[in-house]
Amino acid sequence: MTATYPLRTIGAHELDAWARMITTTYGQDWYEGGLRNAATSIEPGRTIAAHDGDEIVGGASIYGRVMTIPGSAAPVAGITLVAVLPTHRRRGILTAMMRKQLTDLYESGGEPITALNAAEATIYGRFGYGIASHVAELQGDKRFMALRPGTDLGDGTIRLLGRQEARPLLEKVYDTARRGGVGWVDRTEKFWEARLADGERARDSGTALRFAVHTEPGGEATGYALYRSKAQLVQVIEVAATARQSYAALWRYLLDLDAHSELAYDAAVDEPLKHLLTDPRAARTTLIDNLWVRLVDVERALTARRYSTSLDLVLEVQDPFCPWNAGRYSLRADGESVTCERTQARPDLRLTSAELGAAYLGGTTLSSLAATGRVEELRPGALTVASLAFRGEREPFHPSGWAFPAF
Repeated sequence: MTATYPLRTIGAHELDAWARMITTTYGQDWYEGGLRNAATSIEPGRTIAAHDGDEIVGGASIYGRVMTIPGSAAPVAGITLVAVLPTHRRRGILTAMMRKQLTDLYESGGEPITALNAAEATIYGRFGYGIASHVAELQGDKRFMALRPGTDLGDGTIRLLGRQEARPLLEKVYDTARRGGVGWVDRTEKFWEARLADGERARDSGTALRFAVHTEPGGEATGYALYRSKAQLVQVIEVAATARQSYAALWRYLLDLDAHSELAYDAAVDEPLKHLLTDPRAARTTLIDNLWVRLVDVERALTARRYSTSLDLVLEVQDPFCPWNAGRYSLRADGESVTCERTQARPDLRLTSAELGAAYLGGTTLSSLAATGRVEELRPGALTVASLAFRGEREPFHPSGWAFPAF
């Protein structure tokens, strides 16, 4: 990066100019309260801008979150609001911003992992990001989406509540559910405000948000569904449940909304809903990439998570974009005991940081990457063991879909 486009964090007085650059790049008009009220949610000290003289021509931001990872939780730097004006493309600005973010995180001892949702799938692989999770865009004809006979719905009840009454119940359910859901992140006050933002633009010609809350006979909230209606469509925004009975009851409620014939929901790859239906084909899904993960610090990141089986493995990691990660690592895991340290021992597997990022949440398998030549097995049998150890119990899923890390 030349001095022509210096990078620096933005000041409060630059927020409007920065936001206008972002929305212009995204093909939108700037309006007060736009970008999901970014003015109240971004961290200016972690938001950088590229300058051409006095003009802001590029930018990128970090939201600090805590993400559930296999067997644990870890701080993650959520990369968002990445943009370069069309007038300044192909000048190295994006590469410079990506390099600065990662270098600053590493040198400051910040989050050992970064994650993002990519607007285009061809952009971030060259910066060491790998596809770590997918979302299943579910479309269903509710006329054929009946629950299986005998489905256990429990003894709870579902009520439609107003936002203020529902809010504390949503927070409690979500915080319980996220601890067992790989890919879910914490939600502080500002992120709940963004999640529940419900202005006219957020509705996209639909109704206001509806809050369906499931409670047990004793009054404990064990699930909720956020949804809105658009003509004949029920747009399910988010479903969270802490018991299988409340999960089933919420879906029966959504499927029984008689005024609408269609349903849409951004679901997990292994969403249990299909197993509740008498006709699983009534729920059609299209898979798209969701979270892209990048390891900033290989040692810290691999130590933070847990593994499905015992592991004693030497990885040779190649990382031209973040050269401090390059080298060999001895990774040992046995239950809660995990160590990862530099070694000169002969490697068992050779791969790049992008493959480690892809496998990190336990969804994408090392074996599937090896089938394309992206992971090289150097010791017979090592690939099978490693792939199984990295695999998670469930597919990773981020319930806010494309909005990560805004809420």
